[in-house]
Amino acid sequence: MIAPDGTEYGTIEIRRVMNGQEVRYRAVWRGEVIGWATTLREAAQRIHMAYVRSHGPGMRSGAPMPWELRKQPPRESGPVARSR
Repeated sequence: MIAPDGTEYGTIEIRRVMNGQEVRYRAVWRGEVIGWATTLREAAQRIHMAYVRSHGPGMRSGAPMPWELRKQPPRESGPVARSR
């Protein structure tokens, strides 16, 4: 599977089991097997959800916060002084 920036983030391998009678799909994300599926759609969904979760809050490998892009620390939230 290919990310919008052109990098590969997951692969799906087709495996035949039970003497070639059944098909299973091996879902691999970042070089690690994250599961097996009975349908191609399920395998693709597992990999895509892992990719999406990697961009969420609390994930060190996810997208940078806006202030990290500006190279400035975030402003502290609190009461705002009002002028008259």
